[in-house]
Amino acid sequence: MSTRRRFLATVAGVASAALLTVGVTTAAALPDHHSSPKPTVVLLHGAFADGSSWNEVSERLQRDGYKVVVPAVPLRSIAGDTEYLSGVLAGIPGPKVLVGHSYGGALVSQLAGTPGVKSLVYVAAFIPQAGETIGDLNAKYPGSLLGPDTSTTITYPGGADLLVKPESFRQVVAGDLPRSQAAVLAASQRPVAAAVFGEKVARTAPANLPKYAVVATGDHAIPPAVERYMANRAHATTIEVNGSHLVALSQPQKVTNLIERAAR
Repeated sequence: MSTRRRFLATVAGVASAALLTVGVTTAAALPDHHSSPKPTVVLLHGAFADGSSWNEVSERLQRDGYKVVVPAVPLRSIAGDTEYLSGVLAGIPGPKVLVGHSYGGALVSQLAGTPGVKSLVYVAAFIPQAGETIGDLNAKYPGSLLGPDTSTTITYPGGADLLVKPESFRQVVAGDLPRSQAAVLAASQRPVAAAVFGEKVARTAPANLPKYAVVATGDHAIPPAVERYMANRAHATTIEVNGSHLVALSQPQKVTNLIERAAR
């Protein structure tokens, strides 16, 4: 090989090595976007409702790239529902954000210690502490229209369930939704075991876990003063929204924004 050819071969080898080095360095310097995936958002519905109460929020979260799970909450007891939902969460890998509406907030607090949970969101929801009942909390301040005049009891061997009377449903939980929509929701509402209102919760959500709360200022199921009291006590980042108890349906974008803030 001539001197010129040896020189060119040497230059080519050096250049190739330099390009490989630059490529490795550049790849190492680039952030790994797969190392911090978006958390799965788990939406827990409350009493007198089902997973469809999250439809508007679910659609927005999915559009923004979040995986969403909306399990059917049994509405049988706080302890029993917690056990069931623990199994649901065990099947969801990676980080999770737990979101609870109404009664679902009590379940969020009980599930807060689940591996992978990074933050909690309470939407017009109970935020109880260990030893409290949601019935006592709801009566702490005036303003709730839930009671014998607006509810009906279904008795069966071994227990009793509660439903909101269809004619009272819009007034109590859906005051800012169209009458036709409220009527459909009233017809499809799921009953809740009456005993849950007197059941003492077992755990307080960990103090070091970030918490977020939506106070629905037009709520007639849980008084806004009660929601505000619980959120302040929990040191939750709180927004107040002019909405009914079903604020996730009437003001879905504001609720979604707060959930995504918790997810970040």
